Amino acid sequence: MEILEKAPAKINLSLDVLYKREDGFHEVEMVMTTVDLADRVELSTLRSGVIRVESESRFVPNDERNLAYRAAKLMKEHYQIKEGVRIFIEKNIPVAAGLAGGSSDAAAVLRGVNEIWGIGASLHELAELGAKIGSDVSFCVYGGTALARGRGEQILELPAPPPCWVVLAKPTIGVSTQTIYQGFNPKTAIHPDTREMINALRQGDFDAICSQVGNALEGVTTKLHPEVNQIKEQMRQAGADAVLMSGSGPTVFALAGQDARAQRIYNSLKGFCTEVYMVRMLGNREMT
Repeated sequence: MEILEKAPAKINLSLDVLYKREDGFHEVEMVMTTVDLADRVELSTLRSGVIRVESESRFVPNDERNLAYRAAKLMKEHYQIKEGVRIFIEKNIPVAAGLAGGSSDAAAVLRGVNEIWGIGASLHELAELGAKIGSDVSFCVYGGTALARGRGEQILELPAPPPCWVVLAKPTIGVSTQTIYQGFNPKTAIHPDTREMINALRQGDFDAICSQVGNALEGVTTKLHPEVNQIKEQMRQAGADAVLMSGSGPTVFALAGQDARAQRIYNSLKGFCTEVYMVRMLGNREMT
């Protein structure tokens, strides 16, 4: 049996870090939504019982360093599955970019092996398992738009933002999430208003959404990588309705309600960054 799963990227419309927990993780409040930039994950059963990860991208490891591999292994062990799986990842989402590419691949594998191995687990069960792999995996199992609390595993579905364009730009650097969190100080960070962002989404108010975007980690990342701020300023000058760094960075996104404005932002960045994407907001859950 062979199936294809779509693994869309996410952006953080709002990301707040509240405090460091006793278990060493950080308590977060993140409003996340999916965009139409996606990896393609092909899965097929292997009678040999092995887990095999393949990709044409040299940035995709084929062992336990890969969250997709760990997702398959977790499902295999948790449900005592004897079959194996071949996982082919067509990589379109930049790596180490703050767009949850690895987490989305893992979520796609959870959904995919659930089907090809005939497990029949609910999305809620898959999301709970996903929390053992990474903080964004639970959200990625569902997709759409949601508030993620705790370590990211507590998911509350939210209305999708109004349709708009999203221009993504990743500078030629990689960012370690662990390094950014180690440098984070909740007392000096600028904290977004999560409640107001949720209200804006519930009202379907694009202007209010744009006015409420915020990321408490930005200050740490921009201090280490000033080019993030340079990209933000370039996007603003090109007419973006809102500009923000996604996740721990370094990718920056611009929201644009008008086609012409989005195209202008995209064009202004092409000579500035090598990885620039102009995509639509997805926002709604594709899985039920």
